[in-house]
Amino acid sequence: MLKCKNLALYYHDGKEEKLVFRDVNCSFEKGERYVLLGPSGCGKSSLLYLLSGLRKPSDGEVSYEDIALHNASQDDLARLRRNDFSFIFQMHFLIPYMSVEQNVLSGLCNADDDAKDRAKRLLQALKIEDKINCRPCELSGGERQRVAIARALVKNPRVLFADEPTASLDHATAREAYRLISELSDATLIMATHDASILDGTERIVRFDEHTICV
Repeated sequence: MLKCKNLALYYHDGKEEKLVFRDVNCSFEKGERYVLLGPSGCGKSSLLYLLSGLRKPSDGEVSYEDIALHNASQDDLARLRRNDFSFIFQMHFLIPYMSVEQNVLSGLCNADDDAKDRAKRLLQALKIEDKINCRPCELSGGERQRVAIARALVKNPRVLFADEPTASLDHATAREAYRLISELSDATLIMATHDASILDGTERIVRFDEHTICV
């Protein structure tokens, strides 16, 4: 479904070019769960951005089905992110003046009755349906992250990218949030984390070590 070939990423720190990772060859199959595991700063988030087309690699290529992301137009990439991809970030990025329901529906082109029903079912599964008319400032940190999860899942994405989605939560809440992400979607999940303790052992682990990635 999603593949990378001979992938490399460098960045300039103002003085010299520095290596993030190189020679990355891996594939992500439909419906599976993958965890990018490694310490902060090792390149997990950068790989997520390359896989989702948010950033171009320094070398190599990423393909989604028959689309080479590094050659795709901005319109095609935007269409993919709108229709096939969803994102959960470490920060929830909720819109402060919108209600919970409006935030969940904010990423959809057409928030019709079916979408509203899906949103309500997700909020019920996430146990925050009683907050549907609240605004983000009225929610706890864990509740805000649950709203962000519902927003990512409401459009039934084919691929779900999650960048340290539980980093701001306490351990018990983090484990529960990860369980809900896994159970509420059939999407291919690609999640970056530094915390292996929230995993349940059924994931495919992608480990980062000394500028290389081991699948």
